[in-house]
Amino acid sequence: MNAIISASGLASALAGPNPPVLLDVRWQLTLARTAGEPAFDGRAEYGTGHLPGAVYVDLDRELASPPGGTGGRHPLPDTEEFGAAMRRAGVSPTRPVVVYDGGQGWAAARAWWLLRWTGHPDVRVLDGGLTAWQGPLETAVPEPAAGDFVPRPGALPLLDADGAAALARSGVLFDARAGERYRGEVEPIDRVGGHIPGAVSAPTTENVAADGRFLHAEELRARFKALGADGGEVGVYCGSGVSAAHEVLALAVAGIPAALYVGSWSEWSADPTRPVAVGPDPQ
Repeated sequence: MNAIISASGLASALAGPNPPVLLDVRWQLTLARTAGEPAFDGRAEYGTGHLPGAVYVDLDRELASPPGGTGGRHPLPDTEEFGAAMRRAGVSPTRPVVVYDGGQGWAAARAWWLLRWTGHPDVRVLDGGLTAWQGPLETAVPEPAAGDFVPRPGALPLLDADGAAALARSGVLFDARAGERYRGEVEPIDRVGGHIPGAVSAPTTENVAADGRFLHAEELRARFKALGADGGEVGVYCGSGVSAAHEVLALAVAGIPAALYVGSWSEWSADPTRPVAVGPDPQ
């Protein structure tokens, strides 16, 4: 199953016999975020227009636990609470799900990854997000029939800090953040700049074209192969497990399975006992 769907493909699916559940996960990163404070509430944008029948999902409240303590800025959500949120949105295992955001794709990828990790068999991301959609929008808030999806975590590989450190030595661990953060030249959010020793810089922004759509699968395969993903184990991290989910999605498009380190740099760098590498080289 392809992990992404084009706008035209979505239009056809919506007209088919088993139309997908639509989830609107518009979100953006706000740097000045404190514990318990949401980074961004896309509900206002959702209210000005969304795909017909789409249900708004709040990344900070429904796709993550509150920040603070261990787990980084976007820890995994409580499984029962996540399942309840998905059922409220009408998600069932027998209906496909299509997730979209404003176009960046990071938030949609986080929802895609969580649903796939918890066992949903058919989830795709709208390639290019809402900006790619040429059909009608609506402002009414739908009231979908409750779904019956029950999360069963473990369907996709997941890394913790120790696992990420080990994979950086034994396989390939991609750092999906901007190159300047990887190199430690700037760090606008976390305690310290730099990267996990052994990790390879692979900014997720380079997985898409200027219009926000993913590069073709063969282009992505060539990119990741050139960065070291050539048959061994692959993992990805970012700042807090959001843009890294987008890179895991890009790897899936390329046909390369990859594990996600959800805690990412926000968890790693919060522990002063963990080593930090700086500069352009992995070590």
